[in-house]
Amino acid sequence: SLTCLNYITARSTMAEFEILTANRFYLELSLDNSIDKIDGIFLECQGLKRTQDAIEVCEVTSNKWGKSTNGLVVRTKIPGNVKGGNMTLRRGMTCSQTLWNWFEAVQEGNWAIQRRNADLSIFDQAGVAQARFTLSGAWPSSYKVADLSARATTIELEEMEIAFETFKRVKP
Repeated sequence: SLTCLNYITARSTMAEFEILTANRFYLELSLDNSIDKIDGIFLECQGLKRTQDAIEVCEVTSNKWGKSTNGLVVRTKIPGNVKGGNMTLRRGMTCSQTLWNWFEAVQEGNWAIQRRNADLSIFDQAGVAQARFTLSGAWPSSYKVADLSARATTIELEEMEIAFETFKRVKP
């Protein structure tokens, strides 16, 4: 529970501390041979995730447990490898083929030279960048066009899944 002291401290630093909203973000991704001023304006960005595997080590100690004549089994968890998930980007489909061309270049086997770095900035209500994430070694792993329907009244969406090597939070 939140104590009175914590609440007062939180209230006194509200000018410095703002919870950021999920709808004010900008993803900068520079692609080769782009003729567009902006390669993509995205409606959604999902899947920014970085995890660290937990490795469980089991050992038998000389300590006895209960009436057992054998030693006590002790389990210890230690940190393993760090890995990133894939990021999914959704945007309203446009006439631009820049994202498709990037995906196609990777499909043709040029993935090593098609890896890109990207920066994701999240803004406060005043439009000032308050959080920034840097992704490196990003390349498109899938491309999807949303379902079509003659009765639909929404915009057509294209979706691209981006694999990346590293994902770090840096100062904005």
